[in-house]
Amino acid sequence: MTPSPLNFRDFRCWIFDLDGTLTVPVHDFDAMRREIGLPPGVGTLEGLAALPADQRQERRRQLDAIGWRYVEMAEPQPGASGLLNTLQQRGCHTGLVTRNARRNALGTLDRIGLRHHFEDQAVLSRDDGVAKPAPDPIHRLMKLWQASPAETLIVGDAIYDLEAGRAAGIPAILLDPSGNSEHRSLATHCVAHLEELSSDLPE
Repeated sequence: MTPSPLNFRDFRCWIFDLDGTLTVPVHDFDAMRREIGLPPGVGTLEGLAALPADQRQERRRQLDAIGWRYVEMAEPQPGASGLLNTLQQRGCHTGLVTRNARRNALGTLDRIGLRHHFEDQAVLSRDDGVAKPAPDPIHRLMKLWQASPAETLIVGDAIYDLEAGRAAGIPAILLDPSGNSEHRSLATHCVAHLEELSSDLPE
């Protein structure tokens, strides 16, 4: 485990990605793009935004339905419950920022047994405004919690999480079990397991 440049005890506001971070990765984004007729190599939301307006709404409905199939496959990421329990015991704020639909996000949290760690107003999806990698949802949570960038961080597994964190001026922690993500250079710190974050937080 590489020593962190951060003292995680200094952070009272923790923002998490959902799919692939609090859950075990199951989404096949290439297959999702093919199913709704989006070109390869582009983000699903970016691909939808580029469509003519008369096609966009129906494709979004298709994407929401595909996303619900993955809800039914969701399993918690090892260490997620322990980390969230520790943060709760320490009185930290916890929020979730996802590019998924709100119904799918809440359904996933229910399925993996972690919804009680998040107030509804602290769960922000693509249905709640501008999505990652824009910093807007992070700014919304910081305003909700009256938090500064110095006491807020984001944990995620994708480039969108890292870019959003950097744009918001907060540390971005990359969950990279393989240790060879091409986006490691964008992260403030990388961990292979969520337990690495828990171990730096005394109870």
